[in-house]
Order: sequence, then structure tokens, then C-alpha cells
Amino acid sequence: MTSPRPTLPTASPESAGIDPDRLARLHALIESHIAEGRYPGAQTALARSGRMIETATFGNARIEPQPVAANDSTLWLMFSQTKVIVAAALWQLVEAGALRFADRIADHIPEFAANGKGDVTIFQLITHQGGFPSAEVPQEAWEDHELLRKVVSAFSLEWTPGSKIHYHGLSAHWVAAALIEAVTGEDYRDRIKNDLLIPLGLDDDIFVGVSEQADDRCAHIHQLAEDGGMIRAPLDTRAWRAAGVPGGGGYATARGMAAFYQMLLAGGTLMGTRALGPRVIQFATRNHTGDRIDESMGMPMHRGLGPHVRGESPTIRGLGTIASPSTFGHGGAGTSYSWADPDSGVSFTYLTSCMAPEPWHSIRLDRVSNIVHSSILEP
Repeated sequence: MTSPRPTLPTASPESAGIDPDRLARLHALIESHIAEGRYPGAQTALARSGRMIETATFGNARIEPQPVAANDSTLWLMFSQTKVIVAAALWQLVEAGALRFADRIADHIPEFAANGKGDVTIFQLITHQGGFPSAEVPQEAWEDHELLRKVVSAFSLEWTPGSKIHYHGLSAHWVAAALIEAVTGEDYRDRIKNDLLIPLGLDDDIFVGVSEQADDRCAHIHQLAEDGGMIRAPLDTRAWRAAGVPGGGGYATARGMAAFYQMLLAGGTLMGTRALGPRVIQFATRNHTGDRIDESMGMPMHRGLGPHVRGESPTIRGLGTIASPSTFGHGGAGTSYSWADPDSGVSFTYLTSCMAPEPWHSIRLDRVSNIVHSSILEP
């Protein structure tokens, strides 16, 4: 089922207090990246105060066996941007009284208590303090969710939960998916689609599990080869796209993600439909970890319950150094970022299709986001 709801109304940059010359600089930077062979294609979207200011698509969605130009409906692998979508499904369950952030995961999945995990809370899980960042889920559990529950319950601790902040790339959100299923009795992908994305009219722009009908819209994801060229990433398969890996397998358009973050800025409503309440969003987008170092990132990441927050530390990943301290969002492995600035009402998404190495990746993200922040001329 695809929602018939309309997209956000549009407005010109000038009418929304956005400097079009700065946006032109952003376009030139992205075009230079493509010319340098950094990635085959990209897409951006900028929205403000419930209006879409600009969407822009660059380059190719696919480069083999022959080039296929990207367009505004192309779907891009979000990698870890998916985490915020999955977290929002947990927020809905908290609002419904089905669970609490303070609950132990074992309160809902009793067998999760194995291997010393009995006291791990949902709060610790989604603030990357759960203690099992390296745990893995095999491909055979992507679609066999009884097996998934067994696999995540058998995870072993690497350190005492709560004693460290260390980014859990995929492991924590596999547990979150199993938790959603334990509480609702539904496939987590169906729950996200039916209770979050369809009501908001975003089910044709954001996928946690890409349908067969939408598969041809997906850009191929690439990685750099040893010779400096680009090759298809091994995970770029139909099985990966269908699985909707909760920590890193969602696909979206830039306009869809910019609209989703507009919903968060608007206290949980989009185009007159409410998916969440303002209090849970305020709580989830708060800095809950202060200036503690994320040992995976080597800097404070100011973790919320899904997204992370700019805060006031000297540097931050992806959100832009010059961002307002309340800006929140999330990135995707070597490719992308989405963020929202409550002070200005601006949301922004940047998606690309090749996993870039460090330090180039973080440097370009800072440049991209800083250009967008500098385009905001009116408070």
C-alpha cells in the first residue's frame, strides 16, 4: 500500500530566509566530488518550517552495466540513518505505555538475560552503552525472526553495561527490532511502515525493507577499490535491501528524510497528521551522555535516544561545527547525514552512494553542513 498523501508544500529559498547563493556553493561542492570520482551520485533536500525549500539530485544512481541517471525518486542506502527511524518506533511504544526507556530488555525478552545481560536497559541500548558493540547477526536471521530473537539473546558482553559509550554499529538495533516484535507481535518492518511511515505519507520515500516494486529505484552502493576506483559493495544485494537491517539497511529519498525531520521539529506532526507527541521527541533529542567520549568516535557524541546532538564541544561528527547546539541528527557509514535545527526550523539531508574513507568523509560532511547552516539568514 502506498499512501496518497501529498508532499510538503514548496517555497523558494528567498521566501524562507535561505541564501540561494550558499546553496549554489553546496551544489558546486557536490559536483566537484562527483568529478573527482568520490561517489557516482548524490541527493540533497532542505526544508524549513513545514515547507520544502529545495531538492537536488546529482550524477548517476547506477554506473554498471551502463550509467543510469539518478532522479528525485531514487532511493539511497541510509546506513545508520536507519537507526533514528527504528528508534522512533520505540518512542511510539513508550507513548502507548507498552514499554519504558528504563525497562530492562529482559523484561520483554526474558531469554535476553543470558550471558550477564539481565540488567541492560532500553535507555542503555539506544545510547550505545549496552556493552556488546561487536556482536553480529548472521544473514540467515535477517528474515527468520525467531532465529533473530535467539541470536540477540545469546549476545555476550564485552564490558559492563553503562560503563562506556561505544557506538554499536548494527548490534543494538537488531535487539531493538526483536524488542519491537516481542512487544507488538508484528514484524518490526511492518510496524514501522504501518504505524509510522504510512500515516505520515512517507512510505514511498522511506523504506525499512525495500519492496520488490521499489527495488529498481535503489541506487547501487559502492566502495573504493585498491586502485582508487569504485566497485559495487558486497552488501548491494536484493537480500540486503529487503531485509531492512535496523541498524543500517534502510533506503530513502532525501526529501523523505528531510520531511521526517520536519515532523520531529514540529512536535510529531507532518501535513496535519500526528505520529508522535512533543514530549517524547524533546526527551529523545536531548543530550543524555554529556561530554563523555564515545570510544568508537574518539570524541563526545552527545547521544540522544536515536539521534545525537551538536552540543557545545569543539567538534562533532556530521552536524556541522557551526550548528546550533540543539541541532540533532544521524549519519550513515561513509556516505550521508540528516539533521534538524530546532532554533531555525531547518532540516537537511545529504545522501551519496560510495562509502568514503576517513578523514575525507568527516571533513566533507563538516563542509557540507556548514554551508547549509551558513545559508540560514533569518532566525
